[in-house]
Amino acid sequence: MDARAPFLRADDVGALRGDGVFERFLVRAGEPRHFEDHLARLARSARQVGLAVPKEASWREAVGTAIAAWQGNDEWEMRLVCTAGPEEGGQPTAYVLGQQLTEALLRQRVEGVAVVTLSRGMVSGLGAQCPWLLLGAKTLSYSVNLAARRWAKEQGADDAIFVGTDGLVWEATTSAVVAAYGRRLVSPPSAVGILDSVTVSALLRDAVRAGWGAARENLTVADLLSADGVWLSSSLRFAAVNALDGKTLPAHPAQEELAALATR
Repeated sequence: MDARAPFLRADDVGALRGDGVFERFLVRAGEPRHFEDHLARLARSARQVGLAVPKEASWREAVGTAIAAWQGNDEWEMRLVCTAGPEEGGQPTAYVLGQQLTEALLRQRVEGVAVVTLSRGMVSGLGAQCPWLLLGAKTLSYSVNLAARRWAKEQGADDAIFVGTDGLVWEATTSAVVAAYGRRLVSPPSAVGILDSVTVSALLRDAVRAGWGAARENLTVADLLSADGVWLSSSLRFAAVNALDGKTLPAHPAQEELAALATR
């Protein structure tokens, strides 16, 4: 189907309430990047929200169909989306969506980003105590994330990093946070209440193989300001943070090496 053609029912709870889960990843030269990890995370998110998603075989078939039909650039993004379906009940709504990468995203990969920190309004570590908050699940409810990004842009920045009320760094609006201290990479653990980043897991694993140190550790804003380099990392971009809360951050001398590892 053409992505612009009508598809969802007007009473689909994905549209009405954001009740659903999704995954988003890069496709390069016909190969979906970290596909198995994204399928596994989709299943975990679905369990958290109590949603029955289609079996993996159905997703694989749909992804294969989308890749075969794609006529755009060699590198593009794909989403796997599943909502709880019509409000009156019935089968879930599930589909894959292919889209071109935006010019803004491609530019940020090269030029980096300016970022502000914003309070998430919650103490870190609430996920285990309050599972109904769905912390760590990749749901369709991104209104807070988009509001934070709009606020950041109103302040002259490109994106925002959420911080817990205890001062611990969480994640950016659609990306994980990675900091470097010399040749050691650090990213916050999912236990603070964030999505377990597929891309960062792969980056840390590949970095260790390349001779870097790597760890999942708590970070504060002060830690980011004292780092030798800070990045926002997602399936679609690995962007250096050039400025944080108005303060200029250094460019890490191994920027190109890390970018190559992050987009492998």
